[in-house]
Amino acid sequence: MNRIESKLIPALFEELQNEKLISVSTVDHETGGPNLCAISWVYAESEERILFVVDSRSRIIKNVEGNPLVVLNIIANESSYAISGKAKMKSEKLLNVPLNLSLISLDIEEVRDVMFYGSRISVEPQYEKTYDKEAAGRLDRQVIEAMKKA
Repeated sequence: MNRIESKLIPALFEELQNEKLISVSTVDHETGGPNLCAISWVYAESEERILFVVDSRSRIIKNVEGNPLVVLNIIANESSYAISGKAKMKSEKLLNVPLNLSLISLDIEEVRDVMFYGSRISVEPQYEKTYDKEAAGRLDRQVIEAMKKA
């Protein structure tokens, strides 16, 4: 497919209004090679900007400070998308959240449908929180609300 856009299409914007499994690819600040992490606290602030939250000790932070080029991978809308752009720290401490979390902003430069030709995603990946589900839900709501207010 490899359709290329300069901002989020409506289906992706809607998917990124709630917690979603996302892969974050950065340039490692020590090796210069690729670094890949999975996160779930992601929010599309607009069609041109995505916010995501990571632990304040995450390697992603030093990687973004060393090289702002980032690619997010999302599986949605029956396909796989690479969302690339320049990231920057928006807040080193997310307020009203009980953990030390940092907020990163990604200014989107390109959205590319990267699904291989002649195929579609028939079932999207799912994950399950393995700790206290009530506490996890409360924390997820706090993080998303803090991201929306930042």
